[in-house]
Amino acid sequence: MIAMQRENLDRNFGFILNDVSRLMRTNFDRRAKSIGLTRSQWWVLTHLYRRDGLVQAELAEILEIERPTLGRLLDRLEAKGWLRREPDPGDRRVKRVYLTDEVKPAMKSLRRIAADLRQEVLEGLNEKERERLVDSLIHLKTNLLNLPVTNKSKT
Repeated sequence: MIAMQRENLDRNFGFILNDVSRLMRTNFDRRAKSIGLTRSQWWVLTHLYRRDGLVQAELAEILEIERPTLGRLLDRLEAKGWLRREPDPGDRRVKRVYLTDEVKPAMKSLRRIAADLRQEVLEGLNEKERERLVDSLIHLKTNLLNLPVTNKSKT
């Protein structure tokens, strides 16, 4: 029997990237709890902050959640007065989602929490190293987005 050579998972960038992402979310969750938001809720608000007026179906796809799940999230955020849904002018069956002015204080707090966390996480890296890190992550993201879609698995 051939002995399998063990990979050093402490240096596996996929594991490291996953751990960094999980730790960032966990730390952000703890800090955002004071605003009274769940991770799912702040994730919805953040995507609308980036692209206000998204179609509900697009938002569900971006968040990788089912439409009924998103609908319940939007119901709760709408009840807080933080977003509104409006029919699309071109297709009345389609709903677009917009942030309201009432969410501005919460968004300001979320943005501050995010900025503080990023600052702490990037501690010890100079500006050039920070830019290089972001450029590298963008490069990886682009590569992943450009991979061919296939159902075949390589063994």
